[in-house]
Amino acid sequence: MAATVSPLAPARFPDMPAVAGVRLATAAAGIRYAGRTDVLLALLDPGTSVAGVLTRSKCPSAPVDWCRARLKAGKARALVVNSGNANAFTGRNGREATKLTADIAAKAIGCKPGDIFLASTGVIGEPLKAAAFDGVMDGLVAGALPGRWQDAARAIMTTDTFPKGATATARLGKAEVTICGIAKGAGMIAPDMATMLSFVFTDAPIAPAILQSLLARGVTDTFNAVTIDGDTSTSDTLLAFATGAAAARGAQRIARASDPRLAPFRAAFERVLADLAEQVARDGEGARKLVEITVEGATSKTSARRIAMSIANSPLVKTAIAGEDANWGRVVMAVGKAGEPADRDRLSIWFNGIRVAHRGLRDPAYDEAKVSAAMKQPVIALKVALGLGRSRDRVLTCDLTKEYVAINGDYRS
Repeated sequence: MAATVSPLAPARFPDMPAVAGVRLATAAAGIRYAGRTDVLLALLDPGTSVAGVLTRSKCPSAPVDWCRARLKAGKARALVVNSGNANAFTGRNGREATKLTADIAAKAIGCKPGDIFLASTGVIGEPLKAAAFDGVMDGLVAGALPGRWQDAARAIMTTDTFPKGATATARLGKAEVTICGIAKGAGMIAPDMATMLSFVFTDAPIAPAILQSLLARGVTDTFNAVTIDGDTSTSDTLLAFATGAAAARGAQRIARASDPRLAPFRAAFERVLADLAEQVARDGEGARKLVEITVEGATSKTSARRIAMSIANSPLVKTAIAGEDANWGRVVMAVGKAGEPADRDRLSIWFNGIRVAHRGLRDPAYDEAKVSAAMKQPVIALKVALGLGRSRDRVLTCDLTKEYVAINGDYRS
């Protein structure tokens, strides 16, 4: 894990209440480094619904394949996550490691291996010695407690500089329900769902199919609108678990996506996803600037998204922002290469509310000193107006610094 906390990190980890039906434990199993906490166990009450969105990479990790095959059943009893080793590109060994991990956990918990969900993060291509879980699993099960969110978030970190957590509440029928989520991610981040590892837990009684629809919709403008470096991981996994424990307090089970009672919950659920996604952007490897890119006046939302991502993934744009240079020429370049409808002579560009280019030219009121001062802010709002239509979109990224190269140059050492 990186030693220096990102300057964009939240001031503190949020106060996150326990979620009824969820107990958490962490341990140091020696997955890659001795003495480092590297395993998370989330124990879930019987009857817990599960939904997931997984990487579209054609080279997925063994845990991704494991989860994909078991999501169809819609039920879960536990989540086991390890850091330090991605168990990706590991062939038969990887498949056997997932099975052994699930077997070890199921035996300790007293459930079926198919009720165990798995995720791994870390180095690609190194065999995972799953037998290491055998030495800690009984202790994890025995020691699992509610509300240990910060410990859980720390256990899944790799190059992250701070643990990521978010929480919200909502009314569901006659009861208030809780939503808590954790995430890890700092590099190899680009939308192709799920853009890192993230796990969301709620005590709401929601059927698996409804939870899946909430998740699939929720990622569109949250995790799928974040990019650090344009690289989609082999291990990207976002799982949501609904224990249903709030039913005992009067929350009514949701079995239809059209149920009007779902609206407040959906809004709260998406707030948690959005909060976690922004924290990932704030922890981009070596980042010093959080960059919000808005494209408006596009012919469609899809077109606006593609143009925004072209800007966000441009090394030239990102290094200019790192150098606190409002180089609109690089933005023009990124708009032009996106392959989407654009008109040079209608294009306008703003940095932190200051218009620097208008209708294909440098803005006539451009003031270098004023713009330079604005670029020193830790959050940069970059807006592009295409002048072609009424659609808009927004994505988050960060700057690209020398530290990004240093972190990734040393990653396997």
